[in-house]
Amino acid sequence: MSHTLHRRGPAETLEGDYVVFSMSAKGINERGSSEKLARFLEIAARYAPVNMGDMKTGNAMRMPPAEIVSAAQDTSIVHAVFADPASVAGFLTDLAGAGLGTSVIVSGLFGQVSQCIHAAGLAPHTIEHSLGFKGDLQRLPPEGVLRVTTMCGHGMVSAALVRRVLHDIKRGRRTVAEAAAYIARPCECGVFNPLRAGRMLADLATAYTLRQ
Repeated sequence: MSHTLHRRGPAETLEGDYVVFSMSAKGINERGSSEKLARFLEIAARYAPVNMGDMKTGNAMRMPPAEIVSAAQDTSIVHAVFADPASVAGFLTDLAGAGLGTSVIVSGLFGQVSQCIHAAGLAPHTIEHSLGFKGDLQRLPPEGVLRVTTMCGHGMVSAALVRRVLHDIKRGRRTVAEAAAYIARPCECGVFNPLRAGRMLADLATAYTLRQ
């Protein structure tokens, strides 16, 4: 899985952004895995994730976490987003103890993720790195906007939506926190980090110019 690997920005802006998700393997341990995936979400909730979700159901910006847990299916892919490595390490430790048997993927800064994995007494099976964007890069939105939109790995948070909420912030129609929560809603899986988005929107808003 690579849809959470392409988050952009300097290392210091990525230190508070860690995604942990889990899924079963089709034709191997998929049948009956809904209870294990629900348990994943229940354990994640102990560590105060800033967002969580299920690609089949939605995210915590749109519905109560309890509804997401109860709706887990065998074919679900479930996610939780954390703002600090200590929460990730604690979560992974509890997951190891639970022995769910589903695949678990962690994305974030390599060094810190590695420390979390080892703190939980685990070893990685596979490591993936993003090589960045290639092609006609002039067609991409500005870098600051990309740092927000790439937190939704399926592209459901558009550059136009980011510009819209920046306009609302400048007009006083939304606070930064309200704008961050609003643009997190379309990211169905729940891998979007509204806390990090708020910090980036605050920075972007200082330079954003209203157009009549």
